[in-house]
Amino acid sequence: MSSRTTPDPHTQPREFLRALFDAAVACALPANNIAPFLPPPPARGRTVVLGAGKAGGAMAQAVDALWPADAPLSGLVVTRYGHLPPAYAARRQEGKARIEVVQAAHPVPDAAGRDAARRIAALAQGLGGDDLALCLISGGGSALLAMPAEGLTLADKQAINKAMLESGAAIDEMNCVRKHLSAIKGGRLAALCAPARVVTLLISDVPGDAPGVIASGPTVADATTCADALRILDRYAIALPRAAREGLQSGAFETPKPGDACFAGHAVHLIAAPQQSLAAAAALAREAGVEAHILSDAIEGESHVVGRVHAALARAVARRGEPFAKPCVILSGGETTVTVRSRGGRGGRATEFLLGCAIGLQAEAGVHALAADTDGIDGVEDNAGAIVTPSTLARASALGLQAQDALDRNDAYNFFAPLGDLVATGPTFTNVNDFRALLVL
Repeated sequence: MSSRTTPDPHTQPREFLRALFDAAVACALPANNIAPFLPPPPARGRTVVLGAGKAGGAMAQAVDALWPADAPLSGLVVTRYGHLPPAYAARRQEGKARIEVVQAAHPVPDAAGRDAARRIAALAQGLGGDDLALCLISGGGSALLAMPAEGLTLADKQAINKAMLESGAAIDEMNCVRKHLSAIKGGRLAALCAPARVVTLLISDVPGDAPGVIASGPTVADATTCADALRILDRYAIALPRAAREGLQSGAFETPKPGDACFAGHAVHLIAAPQQSLAAAAALAREAGVEAHILSDAIEGESHVVGRVHAALARAVARRGEPFAKPCVILSGGETTVTVRSRGGRGGRATEFLLGCAIGLQAEAGVHALAADTDGIDGVEDNAGAIVTPSTLARASALGLQAQDALDRNDAYNFFAPLGDLVATGPTFTNVNDFRALLVL
């Protein structure tokens, strides 16, 4: 996108910020990234596609389009409800799509995810030495690939997962637990694929882009332990069924470790990551004549606190021209968390970040902010995120809304919705996690 088609940041700040978000999303679309990483079809065996994640449907679509028409291709991928590209769904109905894509629940797993995981495990176990397992893994796969460890039920997994989501635990902590309570994550899918060769294509949604954390690393070695998982669960006071605690304490739920023979000859490729998307947004801003500064693609912490920190930085720029000169845009990514204090509220990480940001900005003139999840869904809502402007607090007050009250109730959605400030995109068919942009004019 060139500056000629980019909205003017000075006269159209909302549209400008949305253009930056759109550029970040476009940079992470599977169709724009997957081709250089596709292996050649095996000389004698089959190619079976296995995968899970919010980008899974779009990744399957891209692979199918690029794979030679005369080379065998089949498989099963599970994605979140609503995240299957309509064009690929239509091709499947017409019998023209070679990879089956099913849909399941996220962030709390359901029976559809459990059934999909069982089917994927069965496909993996049917592979031979001449076959290729092409694994398509993206964020969200932890919940979508729901195959409880021996002795655990889906209800056990659902309860633990929900409690972890509400605890404020970081994503690497959550996924350490998920790996050790799973029969397919934490490298176990790769073990099931033996003796086939495994090639994993990843889209990262986690700070640091560690393959073992993305979707709880179903095809990569796991360096964490049962003891680590148990410490995390105890730290956040998560109730455990007896079978889960015993499996962790005894080490019966241990995962395959680095150096295990089941990973020999495997390849792992990161095809899209948060930093690339932030760089794409920064490039677009600079083309429009606004300097861009990327703080980090790996920011973690409590969402509203991170929002206040970003606000303090933006106010320093607006008032003193430090540490950056204005006009500029401040970009960041990563995965913040929300500690749920009230069960009656609605919202996700992005809008809770913006509540903290709005409170911290205190209507600072010339500062506009957008925060959104690059998968198009903020938590479990129908929006990707929202926008804060210098008039946000005043417009909210006129409607009888107070930002701090909404924050206390974890009710960011119902704060921004009446203002008309939600950002709604629908599923984007990719996922490189949080995107935040503060424009200082």
